Parts: sequence; structure tokens; C-alpha cells
Amino acid sequence: MNRSKLILIGAGGHARACIDVIEQEGRYQIAGLIGTSEELGSSHCGYQVIGADQSLAQLRSHYQYALIGVGQIRSPVVRMRLFKQLLDLGFKLPVVVAPTAYVSPNAKIGQGSIVMHGAVVNAGAQVGDNCIINSRALIEHDVVVHDNCHVATGAILNGNVVLGEESFVGSGSIVRERLNVARGSLLSMGSIIKKIGN
Repeated sequence: MNRSKLILIGAGGHARACIDVIEQEGRYQIAGLIGTSEELGSSHCGYQVIGADQSLAQLRSHYQYALIGVGQIRSPVVRMRLFKQLLDLGFKLPVVVAPTAYVSPNAKIGQGSIVMHGAVVNAGAQVGDNCIINSRALIEHDVVVHDNCHVATGAILNGNVVLGEESFVGSGSIVRERLNVARGSLLSMGSIIKKIGN
């Protein structure tokens, strides 16, 4: 099978997890990683760091597809900057879904988002652009996850939750159904959210 080549932006822990998902999904061939100038030439999971941020314009003439493999915990700013930079350069940012995940055919996933091992995105759910739905996270029916969010490992967003842009939901957190979580929220690991405000 002739797979499209893709460059992965990032060379840290989240990038390594993304490599595993991309390899198992099998739609793209990773051409190389983008890291810091100090990381140039180093190798991660068998893939070489072939450039830094300043190389992206040049690399665009060789590669059409890119995915952001930089994690997001406290702030989405780096991922947002990279997302805009890649779009401005004309890269296509695919949706990547682990074969062990389940995404309902009645759900929608935005460009540049990744759904990792064992995650579930149920019917009617909408996940925006540039999001991470991490391993074993549950996005229940009719949930809306806005752009630039990270729902971490094992977190649960129950039916009809709305997660505002640029938010982080920590590992093992549970958000009760029908709650609206404000833009830029940071829910720490193991949070149980039963109500918002007073």
C-alpha cells in the first residue's frame, strides 16, 4: 500500500505515543520528526528528527501532511501556535484515530485531532480542531469538545457536556452530564465535576 508521508511536530513523550497510533492506524508513513535545534539528527522510535520549527516552510515543498505531537497540560499555546503555522504554510492536518479506539459514525472529529488507544467518542459527539482525546477517555453522546482541548487518560465527559476551547481535563476526571465547562478551564487529575459555579 502506498501511504502518504507525514511529518510529526514534536519529539517528546506525547510524540512517541502519537507514533504508535499512526503506525497502527496505517494510513500515513512518518517521514520524520520536528524537534528543537538541539535534537536535530537524534532518533525516536526509529524516526529521525529532520528539522526544527524554522524548517517547516522548506519541508512543506516535500510533504503535504503534518500532525502536532506536542502535548498539552497547563497551556495550549504552543499547540495553537504550531497549528496556525502549519495551516498558514498549507499543510493538511489529518484526523488520526487508533484502531483500538471507537469513534461513532455519527460523531465528528476536527482536523489535526488525535483519538488515542481505547478512547470512545460516542454518537452525536463533536470534537473540534487540534484536540487530544487521550487513551481510554470517554466522550459520551452529544458532547461538544471545542478546539484546542486535551481530554487526558481515562477522563469521562458524560452526555451533553460542553467543554470550552483551550481546556484541559486531567486523567481520571469525571464531568457530570449537561454541564458547560468554561473556556480555558484546567481540571486537575481525578476531578469530579457535579456542578459549575454556585
